Order: sequence, then C-alpha cells, then structure tokens
Amino acid sequence: MVPKVVFGEGSFDQLPSILATQRQEKAPFIFLIDDVFKDNKAFLDRITLRFNDKLLFIPTEEEPRTAQVDSLVQDIKAEFTKNPSGIIGIGGGTVMDLAKAVSIMLTNPGSAADYQGWDLVVEKAVYHVGIPTISGTGAEVSRTTVLTGPVRKLGINSDYTPFDQVILDPELTQGVSKNQWFFTGMDCFIHCVESLNGTFLNAFSQSYGEKAYDLCKEIFLEDNLAESESRAKLMMASWHGGMSIAYSQVGVAHALSYGLGYVLGIKHGVGNCITFQFLEEFYPKDVALFKEMVKKHNIEIPQGVCKNLTDEQMDLMIEVAMSMIPLWENALGADWEKVITRDKLKALYQKM
Repeated sequence: MVPKVVFGEGSFDQLPSILATQRQEKAPFIFLIDDVFKDNKAFLDRITLRFNDKLLFIPTEEEPRTAQVDSLVQDIKAEFTKNPSGIIGIGGGTVMDLAKAVSIMLTNPGSAADYQGWDLVVEKAVYHVGIPTISGTGAEVSRTTVLTGPVRKLGINSDYTPFDQVILDPELTQGVSKNQWFFTGMDCFIHCVESLNGTFLNAFSQSYGEKAYDLCKEIFLEDNLAESESRAKLMMASWHGGMSIAYSQVGVAHALSYGLGYVLGIKHGVGNCITFQFLEEFYPKDVALFKEMVKKHNIEIPQGVCKNLTDEQMDLMIEVAMSMIPLWENALGADWEKVITRDKLKALYQKM
C-alpha cells in the first residue's frame, strides 16, 4: 500500500516540506510533469526547486513506453553522479506510470521491458511521489506501471511499484476537458465493475470497489453535487477503485483494451469505453448503466476503430488480449479458455 497520503484542496503546497525530509546531499529531485503545464507559470512557481533539482516535461499524446523509460533513466544517470533523492510525477496516468517505472529502473539493471510481468523487480525503487492532476486511472495507488514494450503492453507489477507518498489535491483537476474527465472517470467505474464481478474478489477489495462504484454513480448519474465536491469525490473514487483492483484484478474490458492500445495506440480510458459498450454478455447491468452515463453527458465514443485492420493487426490484437491470463482468470475463473477463444475475441473486436 501507499504508506503516506495527504488529501485536500491546496495540499499541493505541502510538497516542499514533504520533500525536505527525503533530500540527500548532492542528489536532486527530478520532477516529471505533464507538458500541459509547460507554460503555466503560476503552477510551476508553486514547485520549489533547490540546488540541482530538475523539471522534465512529459508529452502525453502517447501512452508510456519501455523505451521512453529507458531513455529517461539513461539521461538522469548521464547527468548526475548520484541517484536522485526522489522522482515526483505530476500529471495523469501516463506521468504516474512513468514516475513509478523510472524510480524502479534507476536501481534495477537492464531495460524496463525485462520487468513487464508480475513480481520481477528485485531492488527497492528510488523514493517516488505521485501527484495526480486528473482522476480515474487509479495509477496513484496501484502496484503496477503499465507500459507498451517491444512485445506487449503490460505492467511492471511489484511490491516496489507503489508510490512512497501521494498528494491528492482536487484543485489540480480543474480545467480537465469534459471528454477526458469522462473517459478517465469511466476507467475508474470499469475498474470497480471488473473487480466486483471477478472471481478474485475478497472482502478487502470488495469494500473499496463498492465505495468507488457508489461514488461513480453519484458523480456521473446524479445532479446534486457542486463542482468542487464532484472533483473531490472523483479523486476518492479513483483511489478506492485503484485499491480494489490492487487486491483483486481487472477483467474483460481491460484485456481487450490492451489489444487496442498496443496495435492502434488508443488511449487507455477511451479504449476501455470502446470495449465496454459491447460486453453485455459479461457485465449486463453495468453496461446498461454505462450507456446511461454516456447519454447523460452527451459523450461520443469513437466507432469503427477496428474496421480497417489488416489480418496481421487483428492477429496481434488477439495475441495481446489472450496473453492477459490473470485478467481472464479473474473475469471467468480457471476454465476461462473454454469461453475465450481466438474466434470469440475476433468477433468482439469486429463489433468495434
């Protein structure tokens, strides 16, 4: 679990005092920041740089790649003789995942691609802090960092992945576009659905999943929340949804979405929404609720994304989805291969 968390409007301003206790001599703090903040002087002025601290702006059009992690680690090691005092990620799920991956790879040899999988990390990561500026991914609390590698899209799932400190400041999520708010919020909703309907469910993950599920329904289906209250509640839904899957697993929508992400580069939240609308067979009640939310907020989900796929692309997409064994086991149990065949996945992708 994340050992330390601060929550509340304006809590971002506690960052300098939090970092002061972790600073080591001649070892910088490296800030990985979503490049949407690049020209936001008022925001950047709130980050107090000292000594040889460094800001790195991260483009987020594409989701994080193992090669990108390796490149960042190489640059940091080339510039500084000592490992950093810490890595601070400020942004959405892409930046959160990069911060976690970079902190791991600064202390572990080889490429980030070598650690895609479960419990492959040997050495403790560099101290790392997560500060989400959008809510829904659960990346701020999860024990994985999802990366697109040379062979697959898969997380570095390990006990060393979670942040050492998280700052949850709902003020930072102001200004997120409506579409992004919805797609990322639905990532959280789908986390809850897949956790609560999965075979890995236990009382621990259930308690978090149910809370996040109820918050999502309140935020996306009711009209009685002030904007500031909605921001705070979605931030907590993201946290609880992330906690729920940390102690169980995701399911069908995520397995299919990884295929879309790897082959077509479709962003995670959007990919989940594309896949989820066709999963009545697995989650009938929740797909109906999801469609209600889409209609209420007048959201257009991309259609026809798979219609011009080559046979090779379709095969690769199926390959990536089929390889998500823990996700299928959670969704359908140990005998999942009796239900999920290549033909079944092809039929689902053809609907998209």
